[in-house]
Amino acid sequence: MNPAPFLDIRKASKDFGAGPVLDGVDLAVARGEFISLLGPSGCGKTTLLRIIAGLAAADGGSVTLDGQDISRLPPHRRDVGVVFQNYALFPHLTVAENIAFGLRAKGAPAAEITATVERFLTLIHMAAFADRSVRALSGGQQQRVAVARALATKPKLLLLDEPFSALDRKLRETMQIDLRRLLRELGTTAIFVTHDQDEALIMSDRIAVMNRGRIEQLDTPEAIYARPATPFALEFVGLSTRIAGTVTAYDPAGLVTVETSLGSLRSRGRFEVGSPVLLGVRPERIAFGAAGGENVVAPVLSDIVFQGARIQAHFASPDQRPVMIETSGALPAGLTAGSPVTISFAVEDTIAYPLAAA
Repeated sequence: MNPAPFLDIRKASKDFGAGPVLDGVDLAVARGEFISLLGPSGCGKTTLLRIIAGLAAADGGSVTLDGQDISRLPPHRRDVGVVFQNYALFPHLTVAENIAFGLRAKGAPAAEITATVERFLTLIHMAAFADRSVRALSGGQQQRVAVARALATKPKLLLLDEPFSALDRKLRETMQIDLRRLLRELGTTAIFVTHDQDEALIMSDRIAVMNRGRIEQLDTPEAIYARPATPFALEFVGLSTRIAGTVTAYDPAGLVTVETSLGSLRSRGRFEVGSPVLLGVRPERIAFGAAGGENVVAPVLSDIVFQGARIQAHFASPDQRPVMIETSGALPAGLTAGSPVTISFAVEDTIAYPLAAA
């Protein structure tokens, strides 16, 4: 028998007057799990975070944390820590005083406050900055202090609203690894809001891909990347080659043949003949030449993009959808923009999705 979720959100809904921002969202989170809410601006991820924190009232649904329904409790009684986008540190306090603030507000004994502050200063590698004003810190240092302040009171749940958005790329990558290490070391349950797919893939135990107020897929980073459940998940998480077509044959064993602008292709799927579908395949699963799989096409090369450790070859597509290869190896000799290039990919790597008829 599966244990009850540590955080259990059921049918959460919110409407600000222009349509639903959250449309009956269900989300179950295990104790110690790190979940990322991933999606574009306006998809409802920050609204869901604020409802969990008690900073916004849901129009419907419930939020249960550690067996207690907290749906109607004020924020200070939910035992939830929040790290905001702008960190919201107290500029007139030192690093140590910021970390101690929540403990003092709860009336913790002085010895406990001192020991906890020292512990978290060590955990975030900022013991040497204890007496420094937070105004003198870099963005990455301020982010560490904000996380330590939120965790010092030992909340049951930590919520993080795009805390790395103001940091440069290299610092973001460092902070992602540091935060993941810290939360796993402490066994903290956390919900992380981001629109950055790489961030979600790196940090999460599971990712909730959100679109238009709903969760389209909830799974491990590996599963979402390898087998995205919807065209939106395919497009939003990672790069993809996408080819539209019409089913011309169906094999009861679970294979469909699809006629596309690039030729006849096959995929796993169950669709009736005549159904419009979208075929998706990850660009690193596509090879130059005809030896890479059963699906072989010869699109026209349009551009080659160098990205350091990776190289992308982009091809012209009659329907303007992306067709590309991504490789960490050398490109074949003699590639010329404007010329057709034979590429191939396996049927097993090709995913078919229903596509609304134009």
